Amino acid sequence: MAFEKVTREQDYSKWYNNLVEDAGLAQHSSVRGCMVIKPYGYAIWEKMQAELDRRFKETGHENAYFPLFVPKSLFEAEEKNAEGFAKECAVVTHYRLENDPDKPGKLRVDANAKLEEELIVRPTSEAIIWNTYKGWIQSYRDLPLLINQWANVVRWEMRTRLFLRTAEFLWQEGHTAHATKQEAMEETDQMVRVYEEFSRNILAIPTIMGHKTESERFAGAEDTLCIEGLMQDGKALQMGTSHFLGQNFAKAFDVKFASKEGKLEHVWATSWGVSTRLMGALIMAHSDDQGLVLPPNLAPIQVVIVPIYKGLEQLDAISEKIDPIIKSLKAKGISVKFDTRDTHKPGFKFAEWELKGVPVRIAIGNRDLESGTVEVARRDTKEKQKMEFIGLEDNISNLLATMQDAIFNKALSYRNDHTTEVNSWEEFQEVLENKTGFISAHWDGTTESEDKIQQATKATIRCIPFDNPQEDGVCVFSGKPSKERVLFAKAY
Repeated sequence: MAFEKVTREQDYSKWYNNLVEDAGLAQHSSVRGCMVIKPYGYAIWEKMQAELDRRFKETGHENAYFPLFVPKSLFEAEEKNAEGFAKECAVVTHYRLENDPDKPGKLRVDANAKLEEELIVRPTSEAIIWNTYKGWIQSYRDLPLLINQWANVVRWEMRTRLFLRTAEFLWQEGHTAHATKQEAMEETDQMVRVYEEFSRNILAIPTIMGHKTESERFAGAEDTLCIEGLMQDGKALQMGTSHFLGQNFAKAFDVKFASKEGKLEHVWATSWGVSTRLMGALIMAHSDDQGLVLPPNLAPIQVVIVPIYKGLEQLDAISEKIDPIIKSLKAKGISVKFDTRDTHKPGFKFAEWELKGVPVRIAIGNRDLESGTVEVARRDTKEKQKMEFIGLEDNISNLLATMQDAIFNKALSYRNDHTTEVNSWEEFQEVLENKTGFISAHWDGTTESEDKIQQATKATIRCIPFDNPQEDGVCVFSGKPSKERVLFAKAY
């Protein structure tokens, strides 16, 4: 079961695909472009959900659910949004099938069951939600309206990759309404910082917060904030976005409120979201040629205990010793698996749990019972050490915390080592091809230069970082004056 088909060095893309399937995270579906998320992969996603959901509720948001289908007339009400997603939309045109008289046992679309108006399978929910908000918002007393939904969306992708880009994916989308522009802008900023903290403390992935350029903004937004992570192959991944929508959707759907002064005004809006793409980020930021490396704060199983025994008598003796320890670990909030399967040998189990990225493995045999120790192996560094039964629970708890920090710091070191300042077009190209990673370079602020750089190198502006130092320079491409550096990279 050891994950040895291909290394990252040999073929990063194949390594990724193999790992997703071999570690039991997901598989391709018989439906083109879609995936099946398997139980172990879904357990990780559930932990992500729980951590994010808690943070949303701590910041005053509530969950709701809105329809999967959006009438075409509603979808096209906000023109920029509709135009931005038009080419990715799946459309429902009929509501019934019938038996095919020419092919017994087969079905066909009933030509007489055409819908009066086509339904768009949601690529995002702004249209249906803002049409709903129109009935919910009457006065300033109804604001702010802070709603999130956990849902699936469909964007008809032709070139797919498990977790990173699929036709259907899972996500959360927050949609909020505010009385003032300032309040909406503060919400937009707050939520991107929630994502950054979650990524840092739970995923153990350092990210850079910043603004998207005008050409990279969400369709219909006035400003898009994002977090960008760097993967082990030197490519960037957009891991979360938060959009200041201004009054665009409120005007499109005529969502007004009576202010304290009695005036009718359009509300101010935001939307923000992360998706199962985070699973891809998690895999690519930390994993190695032996399989997954999961940060302890996210691992569905944080500790696996593998007994090494001959006969039931030895297993019973090990179980008697280990059961109180399991209870103590669980009391500390640590998830434990005691792998007593008699269908597989210990070596197989070691390889399997290594592949699945379980942070800590404890091996215990008859000799360990006699010595009062166990062998403890950590997944991230492969280091093994002996630990005594006495105080084992505290030592394991401390080890998990140490590992969480170590995994983050390793990813941070990689990002720091692969963030390079360049001052010329030649240097830009050389670093991009040979060193990879983030390139900090001056840009003249024009879409024209941004497009030409992308055409020439496939690198895009990932973000304009927050608190970017203002400094005079010249654009690496055009030579025109520039006031600040931005971050370029090749990206997923």
